[in-house]
Amino acid sequence: MILPSRRVPALVALAVVVALVATGCSGGSSGSASPAPSSTSTIARGSGTVTVLYAGSLVDLMEKTVGPAYDDTTGYTFQGQGAGSGALATMIKGKTVRADVFVSASPKVNQTLEGSANGGWVSWYAAFASSKLVIGINPRSSFAAELRSKPWYDVVGEKGFRLGSTDALTDPKGALSVTALESAAKSENRPELAAIAKSYDDVQPEESLVGRLQSGQLDAAFFYASEAKAAGIETIPLTGQDLKATYTVTRLKGAPNPKGADAFIEYLLGDAGRKALTGFGYDLQTPAAVTGTGVPKSLSGVLSR
Repeated sequence: MILPSRRVPALVALAVVVALVATGCSGGSSGSASPAPSSTSTIARGSGTVTVLYAGSLVDLMEKTVGPAYDDTTGYTFQGQGAGSGALATMIKGKTVRADVFVSASPKVNQTLEGSANGGWVSWYAAFASSKLVIGINPRSSFAAELRSKPWYDVVGEKGFRLGSTDALTDPKGALSVTALESAAKSENRPELAAIAKSYDDVQPEESLVGRLQSGQLDAAFFYASEAKAAGIETIPLTGQDLKATYTVTRLKGAPNPKGADAFIEYLLGDAGRKALTGFGYDLQTPAAVTGTGVPKSLSGVLSR
């Protein structure tokens, strides 16, 4: 499920179970919300590599816009690695990668890294953006007309329909997809959807899901609205559902380059980062909401303590 980075080879991740819940909820003790973001022009410049582990659905944002602009603005060198958030958490806990920043698509994943029993890798995180779960369709599919005219749950369970998703064990999007299917199975009396949720035939890594849909190997697949927009994929809403990715950012314990990590977070949550997020179709959370304690003083300009 690991996406190729422009600078780092893929890493092998162990699977972790991601709770099948809407990721809009967050746990732990809540800190106060942040003030309005400061201008990125105030970010202190520095040097050295800054390793950012990020949810795979952010690959276009990170690799095409935020990473290169962060390099130019700050003097640091962005080194990105995208994968399912749960898989990244497993890497962190297993110490198979040393990283400075963790950007997740689910607050629930951060909770697996909190506390001494989990290594204390995360003590706080800030929710800064979200993106709705939608269904992307293949316009050449024989089911395309039905998908455009009927509720999704009346179509995806039809015989021969090929519905793609990511792995619920390693990716919050996959977990949300299962939630959507199971919920619709109950509310719409569609037991075939529950069967699909239990045994997906078309679970795919994030890096291949878009290609399989666009090549006609799938009739439809679950995506976040922002990544579908970046890929130019036609979408239909998940009628009857309100599921979304909630993106969070934190500096990890023992970050090799803490100053660079804070500079990245300040850039991401500052004016330029927020502009990029908006341009890619993400819904901003204003102000960013902090959960936990121990926000670095250096981030007081974008996050309250």
